[in-house]
Amino acid sequence: MSMKAVGVISGDSLVLRGRPGPQGQPPKERILHLADISSPRLGNVSREDEPWAYEARDFLRALVVGKEITFTSSHQLPPGEGDIPRDLGNGEVNGREPTEDDLRRKGLESEAKSTGRGLWNPHGPKARQVIHNMPLDSQGFINEWKGKQMDAIVESVRDGTTLRGEHQFVNITLAGARSPRTAVKQGESSEPLGDEAKYFTESRLLQRAVKVQLLSLPTVTATPFQTNGSNTPAPASIFIGIVLHPVGNIAEFVLGAGLAHFVEWHSGMLAPYGGSEKLRSADRAAKEKRLGLHANASTPSAISKSISGTANGTARAFEGTVIRVWSGDQVSIATKDGKERRLQLSSTRGPKLSDPKQAFYAQEAREFLRKKLIGKHVRVHVDFIRPREGEYEERESATVRVGNQNGVVRHKRDDEDRSPDYDKLMAAEQTAAAEGRGIHSGKEQPAPRPPLNLSEASNRAAQFLNGFKRLGRIPAVVDYVATGSRFKIFLPKDNQVLTLVLGGIRAPRTARSASEKNEPYGTEAAEFATRRYMQRDVEIEIETTDKSGGFIGALYLKNENAAVTLVSEGLATVHSFSADTLPWAKQLYDTEDEAKKARRNIWSDYDEAAAKQVEAESEEDHGARKPEYRDVIVSDVRTKNGFSFSVQILNTEGITSLAQLMRDFSTYHKATAPSPGFVPRAAILSRRSSLMIRRASPVKREAEVTFIDYGNQDTIGFTDIRPLDPKFRTLPGQAHDARLSFVKLVDENSEYREDAVDRFRQLCEGRTLVANIDHKEGSTLHLRLIDPANPASVEDSLASINVDLVREGLASVDRKGCKYLASYPQVLKKLQEAIAGAKRDRFGMFEFGDVEEDE
Repeated sequence: MSMKAVGVISGDSLVLRGRPGPQGQPPKERILHLADISSPRLGNVSREDEPWAYEARDFLRALVVGKEITFTSSHQLPPGEGDIPRDLGNGEVNGREPTEDDLRRKGLESEAKSTGRGLWNPHGPKARQVIHNMPLDSQGFINEWKGKQMDAIVESVRDGTTLRGEHQFVNITLAGARSPRTAVKQGESSEPLGDEAKYFTESRLLQRAVKVQLLSLPTVTATPFQTNGSNTPAPASIFIGIVLHPVGNIAEFVLGAGLAHFVEWHSGMLAPYGGSEKLRSADRAAKEKRLGLHANASTPSAISKSISGTANGTARAFEGTVIRVWSGDQVSIATKDGKERRLQLSSTRGPKLSDPKQAFYAQEAREFLRKKLIGKHVRVHVDFIRPREGEYEERESATVRVGNQNGVVRHKRDDEDRSPDYDKLMAAEQTAAAEGRGIHSGKEQPAPRPPLNLSEASNRAAQFLNGFKRLGRIPAVVDYVATGSRFKIFLPKDNQVLTLVLGGIRAPRTARSASEKNEPYGTEAAEFATRRYMQRDVEIEIETTDKSGGFIGALYLKNENAAVTLVSEGLATVHSFSADTLPWAKQLYDTEDEAKKARRNIWSDYDEAAAKQVEAESEEDHGARKPEYRDVIVSDVRTKNGFSFSVQILNTEGITSLAQLMRDFSTYHKATAPSPGFVPRAAILSRRSSLMIRRASPVKREAEVTFIDYGNQDTIGFTDIRPLDPKFRTLPGQAHDARLSFVKLVDENSEYREDAVDRFRQLCEGRTLVANIDHKEGSTLHLRLIDPANPASVEDSLASINVDLVREGLASVDRKGCKYLASYPQVLKKLQEAIAGAKRDRFGMFEFGDVEEDE
């Protein structure tokens, strides 16, 4: 009978196997004990090897394993373990006659006997140690031998991907492959194709010399995003490793035959040795050919949309700039054609901000990615498209060619949609886990505290104003862009947020609700600011605050003034009233002129000739006016956002009728109940007086209003507001907005500001004065106020409260705001004399020096 020798138990016992069955079933085994000889016994866990046992078995192994053996059975022995037949008999290799080589070997054997070599050495074999147990310190053994190639002999095969070596006995499972299990105990049944997988490996490796590389213990380390992993140490019963057959990695052949599945989580440990992609390719080829385990598999349903050259009608590979980082695994990229694409990083999963245990690392991951990517030019390849699933929208998953640090997504076995750098990601994650970095540290970090909102209320903002002004430029991050000139700013050092409004400019607004419309170029301005400044590291400089708690100031990106940039792009206009006090006012005006000439955006319809004509007409209006004196009463003084006041012009029909109107208003207001759900709009209404709605809040049910008969402003509830009856609309508003001609009070930041306002109130408020209208600017009157009770005003026609404020060091000549100044040379001379007197007497702002604010 002829069978193939597949193993050697000892120097006198062979394991034989016949040919495979008709359907590829594994052949039956047979044990042949060689008659008339007795070899030393090999040891086991309970006993040591007998002398020369290893050498005898290794000699026979090298001679017969893998070769055809012709044998005759002289006696059949009782079956061994697993009902394997046993014979006592003689066998010959290939059933051949002795050759010259055989005769030569016999001569060599005789020579060895006579010289006492090897088996015939009277001193016995060389001392050698065989450790039959797995290493006690499994982790230490891995640390010592990880990745090193070691010579080994496969002692046994448990299944298609689990082997056992010798000398230091170790159990090895093939990295990257898992075959069906075979029966271990009698009466158990193997998994489908388990026996075939075992035979496949056994017939190629059993008792063959191989190279082994140990990689890891089989501990599946779950990321913090998974709950099905175990964190308990793996038992020291098996190692994961690579077994190299003379023609290659045996795992590749097992996968290629369809007798094992690829093990995804081994990718990280395989990546440094470059074998992962070969194994995955072999597994994919077996699936396509429907071999072995894949024979009855249905066509995998596409988890994602199949894409070729395009994805959703857009390019699959493109370049762009990262304009926003949403989380540790999602970014938005602006392509060259200006479109924005929101992408999921392929095969990665960032920590969730909504999970208190992950919130700290979610913020860290987002910040890490922001610093790495924001504003960077990147190359993108869309790998696949995840369809809408539950709460998750359809999302393009892409590889961005700039580094990232995230948790790797464990794909399902048949899920082929993954990053092309999946193995590198797995290796990076394994390294991070081994070194205990970030989310793998095991440390539970408290959820980050919400930042303090400094712009929540105007009184809170005021508390921080002076401190910010002392600091100058402050490092910050743009957290959100509301409009082209309004930003939400995050101060990482102090964990604070604030609203920043760019001073000196006005950008068109975007609609805040469905009922509103965008101002022209409002959307373009917001998009430009978003792409240029969103999530960038910037510096801010605070000048003042507004009435809603916002901070007015400047924003710098690498010394680029954002206000100047927006004006340059034609996406904002210069706001003269606030710009004139800024150090970069000239730059703003020059930049705006350039944008006008280039007709950029807002200025696309700009007519330079028509503008010059209007300007010329305006300059003509700056000439001196004929004296126009009016009796007035200062009815309201406003000190926020500069300094202004309102006056009522006396001795007019309107003022005479106003008293009776107020009495009628009071009666009407008491008799008219408010309408349920009434929300006032921008119109003239009433609240015991005519008022104009400036801003209404349906949530707070209150409105900011201006009383058009007195000029004062207030915030009142909806319950105190009524629609204005038509009978009260015959009388126009009696309050006129006004400012002082030629002069301006000391700056808001001056320590003399409060004294200046108090002095103005003392001289003017509630008193009947004479006012000369020196200039009209829209609806605002530029007035020279004269106190008729002051004897000096009788003797000197140029005497005025305006000059008195300058003489007391509480005001200065407004050379920028009063363009008509040169048309009144006598007044200008009077003001210069007043300044000289204030400096001489050290009044007001000149108390400690002669320098004016403008100087």
